[in-house]
Amino acid sequence: MSKILFQIENKMLIASERKRVRQEEKALINTNIISKDELLFSDEYINANPTLLRSFLKELINNYNIDTLVIKDNNIVSLILNIITNIDNVKKLYLLEEVTITYNICELIIKTNSINYVSLYNIPIFLLEMLDREKIKVDSRNEILFESKFMEDNRLENFSSIYYKTSLNLNFPISRKDEEDFITFLNINKYLRSIYINKINKNDLENILDILEQQKIKNIKIYIEQNINDLELIEYLKKLNKKFAKTNGIKFKIDYSEDYLESNLMGQIHLNTIKTCIFVSLFLVSAVVFYVFYLNYSSMKKVESIQEDISKAIANKKDEEDENTDIIEDNPQFDYEQKEILDEYKGLLDINKDTVGWLKVNNTYVDYPVVQASDNDYYLKRNFKKEKDYNGWIFMDYRANPITLSRNTIIFGHNMYYSGVMFGTLYKAKNANWYKNPENQIITFDTLYDKMKWQIFSIYVIPNTDDYLIANFSNDEKFQEYIDMITSRSKYDFNIPVASDDKILTLSTCSGNDATDRLVIHAVLIKE
Repeated sequence: MSKILFQIENKMLIASERKRVRQEEKALINTNIISKDELLFSDEYINANPTLLRSFLKELINNYNIDTLVIKDNNIVSLILNIITNIDNVKKLYLLEEVTITYNICELIIKTNSINYVSLYNIPIFLLEMLDREKIKVDSRNEILFESKFMEDNRLENFSSIYYKTSLNLNFPISRKDEEDFITFLNINKYLRSIYINKINKNDLENILDILEQQKIKNIKIYIEQNINDLELIEYLKKLNKKFAKTNGIKFKIDYSEDYLESNLMGQIHLNTIKTCIFVSLFLVSAVVFYVFYLNYSSMKKVESIQEDISKAIANKKDEEDENTDIIEDNPQFDYEQKEILDEYKGLLDINKDTVGWLKVNNTYVDYPVVQASDNDYYLKRNFKKEKDYNGWIFMDYRANPITLSRNTIIFGHNMYYSGVMFGTLYKAKNANWYKNPENQIITFDTLYDKMKWQIFSIYVIPNTDDYLIANFSNDEKFQEYIDMITSRSKYDFNIPVASDDKILTLSTCSGNDATDRLVIHAVLIKE
C-alpha cells in the first residue's frame, strides 16, 4: 500500500507518491489525512472510493479555480487520471517524470474529456498523432540534439516542436546534413504549410523540390525572399511553379523588384480580366450555394410529404374495424408465434409491409417508422414508400428479430447533416449539454407489438469499423465482453449497469462530414 499526496499551488493540483511515511503518520498508515496544506490518501482508499474522491476533488478544483494537474510520478498517472475524468475545469496536464509516455496513459488522457494540453518528457510519434486527432496539444521536453544548421535556424529543439512546425526557413546553400535533417523533419511533421528561402540556388532548390515530391508533401507555399529582377531567373521560377503547382500543389511566391514590376508584371495585368474572373467566381459560388439549398429544401419537403401520408394512414386505420394484421407473412425468414399489432401502427403496413417499429430520439428530428429488408443495402437509397431517394430511410439490421428482438438490435440511417432529415440531427448526441440532459438519455423504440423505452449507456465516435455491429452472440460471456467493450468507449460515464441478460439498442450513422468515422449510440431496454 502506498500513499498519494495532493497539494494545491497557484491554480495547480499537484499529485505525487509519498515515498516515505513520516514518523507522525505511521499510526495513520491505514487512514487518510485531510489538512489545510495537504491531502493524503492511500491507493487502496482511492481504488475503493473513486466516485466519492472524484466528487471531493471536483469541489476542490471549483473552489480554487484549478485548471492544471501536475503529476510527479508516472506510476500513479493512471490512478489520478481515472479520478479526474469528466472534471471539466482541468485543461492542462504536466507529467514531470522523465520517461516515455505509454499508450494506456494516452487513452486515459483522451477519456478525461477536458484536457487539451499535455507537457511531458517524451512521446512516440504514433501516440502524438493519436492525441493530435483529439485536438490535444503536446509539448515534449526531451531535447533532440542535431548538428545541422537547418535544425538550429528553425529552433527544432524537441519532438513536439518538429511535429507542430508550420513554417521553415531554408538558408541556401545547404549541406548534406541539412538535407538529411530536412527529410527527418518531413517524416515527423504534420502541419508544414510554408517554406521561406533566403536566395535562389538552383541546385539546392531543385534538391528541396525533389525531396518534397519523394516524401509526397503537397500544398506548400515557397516564399522567395530574394529581390529578383533577372528575367531568366524569373522565367525559370515560373516554369517550376507551373510544374509543381499542378502535380503537388506547391506554389512559389516571388518578391519581384520594383523595376521588374513597373516594366513587366503590372503591364500584363488587365483590369477587365480581373473583373471577369471575379464575376465568374461569384457566379459559380452562388450556383453551388443555390444547388445545395435546393437539394436540402427538396429533401425536407419529400420527407414531410411522406410523414403526412404516414399520419393519415395511421388515423384512417384507427377508424376502421379491421381484422388483426400480422407481419409474419411479410417476413418469411422469421418463424414466431402470432402476436397482435398495436392499433396505432396497423396503418403503417398499408404503406410499407417492411415496417417493423417506430424510433424517436428526444430533442432531435429523429421520429420515424423503422423498416427492415432482406439486406442492409435496399433502404440506403430508398424511402419509406420504396421510391429511389438519396436520403434513404431509417432501417433495422436484416439479422435482427423484428418481433422479440435480438440481444443487440442495430438501426442505421444516413446523416443528412444539412437538411436534418433521417439521422441528420443525431450529431447533437456528441454535445455535453445534450447527453447530460436526463430527458435525452431515454430513447423510444417500439416494435409493432410492444412499446419500449431504452436508457442510453454509451455514446462515442469511432473510425469506420464493424466490431460493434454484432447482432447475435453464441453465449453470455461473449455478450458481456461486447457490453464491456462498447461501455468503455463512451465519451461520458452514464453509470448505467448492463448485464448479459439485457437487450440493447444500437444506433449507427456517419459522424459529421467525415464519412470514415461513425457516431454510435447504445441503449439498454428498460424492464417494466
